[in-house]
Amino acid sequence: MFSGIVETTAKVVAIREEGGNRHFTLECPFAPELKIDQSVAHNGVCLTVVAIDGSRYTVTAIRETLLKSNLGGLVEGDKVNLERSMRPDALLDGHIVQGHVDQTARCTAIEEADGSWYYTFEYDPSQGNVTVEKGSVAVNGVSLTVVDSQEGSFRVAIIPYTHEHTNFHTFRVGTTVNLEFDIVGKYIARLMQQYTKK
Repeated sequence: MFSGIVETTAKVVAIREEGGNRHFTLECPFAPELKIDQSVAHNGVCLTVVAIDGSRYTVTAIRETLLKSNLGGLVEGDKVNLERSMRPDALLDGHIVQGHVDQTARCTAIEEADGSWYYTFEYDPSQGNVTVEKGSVAVNGVSLTVVDSQEGSFRVAIIPYTHEHTNFHTFRVGTTVNLEFDIVGKYIARLMQQYTKK
């Protein structure tokens, strides 16, 4: 379980294929504090630490994860948002994030606004996911509030701190991001689907 409050970014330093799996080695400040089998969110995707070597550690993504997230498009040198799992005694500063990406979206607009930025994302609404204004959504693992919501698209506002301390500053129009929609909203949407089928 995560909160969507990104701790730091890591640089992808090596990628190795093994069958349908892909091993990512990343370099980050808290790597020496990690333990084997620990869960860490990478751009919002929960992955298990399988090896540690000084300031570097390795995680493995299966084919399903690579297909349903933007991890399949990572190359050496890319920056990845990181968050370690939430402690039971920690304050919930963001919102409840499971680390299970629902689908990807494409950045369609970036607007600067007096030191902050607005980012617009489009996604395929046929999968039944929705956003609501003032609701929560995780974009590449970052807990954000939806500024405005349309069918298949939404916009978020990014403050300078988030822009600098996550990989948002690397986004361009066309960048693919991971989305995890609010868990409460997903349950309501599923219940509504079942109700309308009756």
